[in-house]
Amino acid sequence: MSEYQTVLFSRGLTELTLSFHIIYATIGVGIPLMIMIAQWVGIKKKDDHYILLARRWARGFVITVSVGVVTGTAIGLQLSLLWPHFMQLAGNVIALPLFMETFAFFFEAIFLGIYLYTWDRFKNQKRHLLLLIPVAVGASCSAIFITIVNAFMNAPQGFDIVHGQLVNVNPVKAMFNPAMPTKVSHVLMSAYMTSAFVLASIGAFRLLHGTEHIYHKKALFLTLKLGFIFSIMTALIGDFSGKYLAEYQPEKLAAAEWHFDTERGAPLLVYGVLENGQVKHAIKIPDALSFLAHDSFNSEVTGLDRFPKDDIPPLYIHYLFDSMVTIGILLTILSLGHVIGVLRGWGLIKTKWFRWITVLGGPLSVLAIETGWWLDEVGRQPWILRGILRTKDAATASNHVDTMLWLFAGLYFVLGVGSVVVLKRMFQKNSVEKELQDRAAVKAGAGV
Repeated sequence: MSEYQTVLFSRGLTELTLSFHIIYATIGVGIPLMIMIAQWVGIKKKDDHYILLARRWARGFVITVSVGVVTGTAIGLQLSLLWPHFMQLAGNVIALPLFMETFAFFFEAIFLGIYLYTWDRFKNQKRHLLLLIPVAVGASCSAIFITIVNAFMNAPQGFDIVHGQLVNVNPVKAMFNPAMPTKVSHVLMSAYMTSAFVLASIGAFRLLHGTEHIYHKKALFLTLKLGFIFSIMTALIGDFSGKYLAEYQPEKLAAAEWHFDTERGAPLLVYGVLENGQVKHAIKIPDALSFLAHDSFNSEVTGLDRFPKDDIPPLYIHYLFDSMVTIGILLTILSLGHVIGVLRGWGLIKTKWFRWITVLGGPLSVLAIETGWWLDEVGRQPWILRGILRTKDAATASNHVDTMLWLFAGLYFVLGVGSVVVLKRMFQKNSVEKELQDRAAVKAGAGV
């Protein structure tokens, strides 16, 4: 196997692992917050529907966490196996956030077990709800610490380079790099948003294929309301991310926006295709890129003409950026339309076509997460550690990466299919109606 093929297969396996893991990791970060909000609303309103929402979501959450642990372990393993030169160079710098991510997961897992075991063991549900706070905090902290590692790869600092070695390491300074604030906040908000739309997709599907049960209507309204809130917050943080790129990673911004020449009053190109170095069929918004980058319509935006050809990211990331933004806008409109429709009694939101669009909102939100991560990772190329270590120089020299790719692909297929089958059977055997009747019987027997 040639060096080029080894790098190609290493990148392919890493992308496959991240693409699969990000689905379960995103749900693992967002679902605990959804559970906590549902249970809090149920306690506040004394509504068993919301309490049951929290209970059922918690059961499904356990399955996704289990798969996320396996894929997360695979990522750690592949960092050492596929990118040994990166770990040798930067391993001691990023060891702290990696260790803290592991600690945060154990913190989450311990309280999750206690939370699940103690259902119906508290007369005061508020005390039971308190057990979920460490779960939600631990899940979010796991995302924070692992995202800090990614941020460090985009904006490395906290060390000196002497004879090709990283010395005078300051792990705290490395963690609080310029990329950290926008990346961490964007990952968290997008995880909460995606989880809300995935749960809304399930609720809409049940309304299409079941009875018009008030439980599913409440679930749909709550999740789409949360989806709208977090989609707005994700968009605002995305704007800050663009300003970060303009200052610290201008080559990524220029590649994503197909901004070839440095100029003032730079236009924003939406959609379009690139043919022989020429942009065609794009929607051009005058001066918009300058405003998005620097809050001034006449500001100068650095173009690709300022960078060596070997340092320019692949230009197809423009399509990833357009896909991510388009899906975000559509989901925002969808969730806002449903919330207004419920408040004003629109019959539109009860139509089959609107509910089918809502069902599609879940997969689309996951696709937006995927394109966002691809944009981030591919947009950093050709660097694995920006400005210091190129991807081709960090890869393993092993001739068996292609075999690893097929083996891990098989593992992810089994995990993906297995988790879907388990979740489907879990909820088929425990219908909403049956659980509500059981809960009512328990309360009646207790004299509540």
